[in-house]
Amino acid sequence: MEISTQDKPALILIDIQKAFDDINYWGGQRNNLEAEDNSGRLLNFWRDRNFPIFHIQHCSANPKGLHAEGSIGNEFKDVVKPKEGEVIIKKSVNSAFIGTNLKQQLDENHITKVIIIGLTTDHCVSTTTRMAGNYGYDTYIVSDATAAFCKRGVAGQLFPAGMIHDTALASLMGEFATVVKTDELIDALSKEILPESIKLASEAELMFRWVPDTSIMVMFK
Repeated sequence: MEISTQDKPALILIDIQKAFDDINYWGGQRNNLEAEDNSGRLLNFWRDRNFPIFHIQHCSANPKGLHAEGSIGNEFKDVVKPKEGEVIIKKSVNSAFIGTNLKQQLDENHITKVIIIGLTTDHCVSTTTRMAGNYGYDTYIVSDATAAFCKRGVAGQLFPAGMIHDTALASLMGEFATVVKTDELIDALSKEILPESIKLASEAELMFRWVPDTSIMVMFK
């Protein structure tokens, strides 16, 4: 798919906020520790080209929540801190489209392509990506500019963060979005071409094994 400088895809940064610095609160283990740096690289790339940028800020309805307005956790991380004049959209649920004017702003600016990055892969990033795809936007999610935390299953088994991240991306890939990586996206946009599809880096490398006498499935490389 060709893309010109006239096309100007929108970069949507989801919830890259200080609340996610408390890894223990979110489960104790996280993947893609470089996600914020990659997000910063993409943000600077967009700024240099004057492409549209949308900062999504989660504002918890719970005044004691880590994302509550006025709290440190509600603040954007320094690497992606919005500049004056950049659009900030506040939300209180998982999707950046619910209870906001994001769709209106995209449509009024004739934006048809969106690039989604941020935190976390299986929650707000995934929900926003699904809705973007359903709304008909040509949607891209950047695998190494997103991240997830480990999760416990219904039987109490612990699923590693990398597994949560990869399965979330696998569920989005093809049906809702094209999965890309930071370097590939920057290179493709520099050449004014967006890739049709890019294979998940771990797709051919991962093996899953059950730990004997437990209900835990462990991911090996």
